[in-house]
Amino acid sequence: MGQIKVKKAPIDGLYVIEPTVHGDSRGYFMETYNQNDMRDSGLDMVFVQDNQSMSEKGVLRGLHFQKQYPQGKLVRVIKGRVFDVAVDLRIESKTYGKWYGVELSKENKKQFYISEGFAHGFLVLSDTAEFCYKVTDFYHPNDEGGLAWNDPLIGIEWPELCGVYNGSASAAGYTLSDGTPLNLSDKDQKWLGIRDTFRF
Repeated sequence: MGQIKVKKAPIDGLYVIEPTVHGDSRGYFMETYNQNDMRDSGLDMVFVQDNQSMSEKGVLRGLHFQKQYPQGKLVRVIKGRVFDVAVDLRIESKTYGKWYGVELSKENKKQFYISEGFAHGFLVLSDTAEFCYKVTDFYHPNDEGGLAWNDPLIGIEWPELCGVYNGSASAAGYTLSDGTPLNLSDKDQKWLGIRDTFRF
């Protein structure tokens, strides 16, 4: 019997993964990746790089994608809590422009697999969060693209976030419910919405 349970999300190409946790008074053990279990669930990706980041409460990273070298990502949180989001950018998909989000935390130990063809981002809900992810292609800095995290056409419902859309991706005027200011990089405050980013 597999040690990793793979569940399809409502959008094709997204998967929520739950490990089997073996715990006792000493602590716990779990498999965080098992190629056989993934393959049995129809996922035969090859990962080429592991990444890790740390972010403080209120930090929102995204929404990011690579244009010519799209990445599949297997993401998880080893400390803290985040709301993780993927947006479908596959033009021929019936769910193009739709989003799906899942809370990832040290406690629930869930993972989220995001296939190639999605934009990705996350919001930190705990004091700090350590975020780990595997990718199926290398990072190409000159190939990076992005979408406005608050594009009303996408309509992501970020939990615990308060504020009124001001017509741009600026963090100004947004806070978490406890008053923590929303914190975005300068670059992430300049992305445009999906309509202006993809002019077909």
